[in-house]
Amino acid sequence: MGTIVVGYVPKPEGDAALTRATEEAKLRGSRLVVVNSHRGGRDFDREDALETEQQLQDVRDRLKDSGVEHEIRQLVRGMDPADDLIRVADDVAADFIVIGLRRRSPVGKLILGSNAQRVLLDSPCPVLAVKSA
Repeated sequence: MGTIVVGYVPKPEGDAALTRATEEAKLRGSRLVVVNSHRGGRDFDREDALETEQQLQDVRDRLKDSGVEHEIRQLVRGMDPADDLIRVADDVAADFIVIGLRRRSPVGKLILGSNAQRVLLDSPCPVLAVKSA
């Protein structure tokens, strides 16, 4: 059985990635590892943790209904989401990673960098990038 890693954020691009990864897992008979990554620190307080837990419970319910074997990893360890996705994909010997993309201005890309770009360039396996509807 293969493994698919998907980066999930509770936004349209995260939902698009989760939907596509679930479809691919069903198609291939693969296991799905959902990664939700936060840097932590002062910007991630108790309220954020509770809100994130509720969002991940919604993901659990959604995946349970799909019948796909899955695991959800919430990572709050100070790393960039790209680093977390790449490490998890390497740890589980993923067949591929699914990420969601959003539109950004050229200046936004320059100032903020791009986790998607890092995953695309540094991933140990193929990457499927999907856009939200």
